[in-house]
Amino acid sequence: MTSKELLYLEDALGHEKFFQTKCSEAMNALQDEQLRSCVQQMAQKHQQIYSSLYGML
Repeated sequence: MTSKELLYLEDALGHEKFFQTKCSEAMNALQDEQLRSCVQQMAQKHQQIYSSLYGML
């Protein structure tokens, strides 16, 4: 893997971690259970993506 590819993965991991954090913050602020469930699914998807990217290292 080239250094440029490693930098891309590092950047992508940071973005996915940021998305997870924002989803968690939104879940805590939401009162509507349907919206909360939707955001929880998004958080899980970002966790899966993070794990996949991390696995490439």
